[in-house]
Amino acid sequence: LISWEEGGYRISDSPMPRGEVVIGGHSITKGYFNNEAKTNEVYKVDERGIRWFYTGDIGQFHPDGCVEIIDRKKDIVKLQHGEYVSLGKVESALQTSNYVDNIMVYADPFHSYCVALVVPPHQALEKWAQNSGISYKDIEELCHNDQAIKEVQQSLSKAAKAARLEKFEIPAKIILLPEPWTPESGLVTAALKLKREQLKAKFKDDLNKLYQ
Repeated sequence: LISWEEGGYRISDSPMPRGEVVIGGHSITKGYFNNEAKTNEVYKVDERGIRWFYTGDIGQFHPDGCVEIIDRKKDIVKLQHGEYVSLGKVESALQTSNYVDNIMVYADPFHSYCVALVVPPHQALEKWAQNSGISYKDIEELCHNDQAIKEVQQSLSKAAKAARLEKFEIPAKIILLPEPWTPESGLVTAALKLKREQLKAKFKDDLNKLYQ
């Protein structure tokens, strides 16, 4: 592991050292095919002549020697005032809310807060609406309802506080989306991991609105 000071991950962290995972030895490839810039970015040779690959993964060593991947450098965004937000960490914390079927946290480095796209489970949101006497035509209309957005936002804040997230890590604004994200839609992988770039492209206008 190599310390990544900017992101707050250090090999001196206690009780478990943390940092970027680097892999070295004879089995390391020469680099990216026909991409010298990328190769120079993530491959380094030390003074002993050992070639190292900088994976971009953030890991931590357990006392038994196992390494656990806990974050990804490219999923960490620096906000306007210098705070770092780990998008994956925040998403994992907020997934515990009953109103989250899927979520993508987004942070614009030119602002001091992050936002989120939330796909709520229809049944949970409709049950809340029924109990709260909220009338609506369909799930799409319910997702645009200000009270529904406020209810989900409060639930996210509660989940964030339980996970001890910093104030700047809690999405200041959210949009509720009625359509589930599936591998068929191209928005998540077969393992249901977010395809962040595809999501950002599809919901570009929505994300821009959240920062207005």
